[in-house]
Amino acid sequence: MRRFKQEITESECIDILKKAPRGILAFHGENGYPYAIPLNQLYNEEDGRLYFHGAKQGLKIDLMKSSNQVCFTAMDEGYRREGDWALTIRSVVCLGRIEAVEDRGRALDICRKLALKFYPTAEEAEEEVVKSGEKANVLVMTIDRMTGKRVHEK
Repeated sequence: MRRFKQEITESECIDILKKAPRGILAFHGENGYPYAIPLNQLYNEEDGRLYFHGAKQGLKIDLMKSSNQVCFTAMDEGYRREGDWALTIRSVVCLGRIEAVEDRGRALDICRKLALKFYPTAEEAEEEVVKSGEKANVLVMTIDRMTGKRVHEK
């Protein structure tokens, strides 16, 4: 990190990953273009990995097969200091490797945890997992490097 005075701690980075509703997952794309998509994430404190869900086929899956190296970026909602117009925002960038979760039981468990993060009740989360869980593809990102910073946008 070039601007080390803006660097935030690992625990602050993890806090952002846990609380941010979504971030951007970037792949090595086709014809030299990057491919970046917004996704909901789950940071799992048990193994220190990021989990995502989506379709079992598509460009994201094709790109993952050709290169599993990815970048995930998320940021918090920010805050304004009293009397200041500019936001202060914390962001985190994770570099790592991504792969599909092959164990269906584990994949459904992750779907359940993701649903609990977003659905208003546990009952609604479970209904969604029962309805769509078998169709979901769950991806796991092993984080090789994680950095974060706080920026005052003024």
